[in-house]
Amino acid sequence: MSLTHIDADGRPKMVDITDKQASSRQAHARASVLLPPEVAAEFTGNDLMTRKGSVAHTAVIAGTMAVKRTAELIPFCHPLPIDRCDIRIELQDNGHLVIDCIVAVQHKTGVEMEALTGASVAALTVYDMLKALSHDIVISEVRLISKQGGKSDFESSQPPAGGNP
Repeated sequence: MSLTHIDADGRPKMVDITDKQASSRQAHARASVLLPPEVAAEFTGNDLMTRKGSVAHTAVIAGTMAVKRTAELIPFCHPLPIDRCDIRIELQDNGHLVIDCIVAVQHKTGVEMEALTGASVAALTVYDMLKALSHDIVISEVRLISKQGGKSDFESSQPPAGGNP
């Protein structure tokens, strides 16, 4: 196994995708935010209105913006013309707020980093909007759930935080 972002001399580099063929690629990432019981109790359905607005809607917008700007944040990511970004937020009975981010593109490289960035920033936005209620909010897990396209597909075999797939 070798690292793709290191050249033969050990220097960091961006992967050359010049000769790769564009194909349909998709990635699904998830972030889990554990809310204290008193904060989770404030939710109606899968959302909470604050003085800053809807927590879920704001997190979806922030996550979507982050997906589109991943190449500006992660040094060796290629800028990608995102075809699809779908962020869903659901409050589980156990107080975990599950944030799923699915990103798709027709391109020469995958969108795992975009999906992970979108889920992460959505989770950070939830924290920012709810910290006035409690600082005892835990972003407990950000992970890749699956990817399709490219050299190989991937499906996580690890159980998710929060107990639900």
